[in-house]
Amino acid sequence: MHFKLIIALVEDDKTDQVMNAARDCGATGATVINNARGEGLRQTKTFFGLSLESQRDVVLLLVEEHLSRKILEKIAEAGEMDRKSGQGIAFMIDVEDAVGVAKQVVSLTEKVEEEI
Repeated sequence: MHFKLIIALVEDDKTDQVMNAARDCGATGATVINNARGEGLRQTKTFFGLSLESQRDVVLLLVEEHLSRKILEKIAEAGEMDRKSGQGIAFMIDVEDAVGVAKQVVSLTEKVEEEI
């Protein structure tokens, strides 16, 4: 079984929505890293030297490659990433090998067979 790693950088108030959307499409779990900071096209505003940027989370999802595109699209929809600037980004990269996913492989096998 081949995997892809989806990395989603989302506003913290949308993290649960993104994770639920991914799970609905076949993701078996995620790792969330809190307190990320980023900067897009426009620099963040400051007020007396204090940053006024919103909190961001990094969501890491190791997903089966046949489910990856559908999951990525649902994440973008749930995070409203294409609606307006600054909502976050998501991308995926190939994973050469993974360990510790034996239990997920069992449940994914049925899901992937349905998709193919």
